[in-house]
Amino acid sequence: MQNNNWKILTRPLIDDNPLTLQILGICSALAVTTSLDTALLMSLVVVCVLALGSASVSLIRKFIPHTIRIIVQITIIATLVIVVDQVLQAYAFELSKRLSVFVGLIITNCIVLGRAESYAMHNGFVASTLDGIGNGLGYSLILVIVGAIREFFGKGSLLNVQILIPQSQGGSFEPLQLMLLPPSAFFIIGGIIWFIRRRRPQQVESAEFSLRQLEDSAK
Repeated sequence: MQNNNWKILTRPLIDDNPLTLQILGICSALAVTTSLDTALLMSLVVVCVLALGSASVSLIRKFIPHTIRIIVQITIIATLVIVVDQVLQAYAFELSKRLSVFVGLIITNCIVLGRAESYAMHNGFVASTLDGIGNGLGYSLILVIVGAIREFFGKGSLLNVQILIPQSQGGSFEPLQLMLLPPSAFFIIGGIIWFIRRRRPQQVESAEFSLRQLEDSAK
């Protein structure tokens, strides 16, 4: 049982990462990773919502009518997001302003609703909670990596602590402004996906069409 729980918790980190393997939640990853602190805060919020949402859905799954299960899941997730957003505004107001609308959009995040529907609706409380935490951590891992890369090369800092002195302040570092634009996150995530699939070829999807089929269809 312990080995199974450990597998549920750790599998989403690399082997079944919701972002690099399932390509879910990529929009928020492009938007909130301009700096490491916002990436960390968003990661914490997603982990909390995923864990609590999956746990809540699992607890009441046998009492949810099949026809309204999605509505119930969204209601639970929306309630949790509102509570977390209020907590952020109370204790981390400046960061919450920087995250702005993206915290609210967690309600529609494919990872959160997807795990509630595909896993929590069919599994027990402990397994569902661990699955939520694991998928949240897997998503967070990519967010933190992307946020660190973008802040370091775009500003020369990490967690707003200046590491490289820019030329405007007498140093030799020239910030890469491209790193602060959303397309840079897209390319970084693409590079991470490429690296993981090079190391783990089993994650590469099989081709839908062979070269021969494409040639024949072109004739």
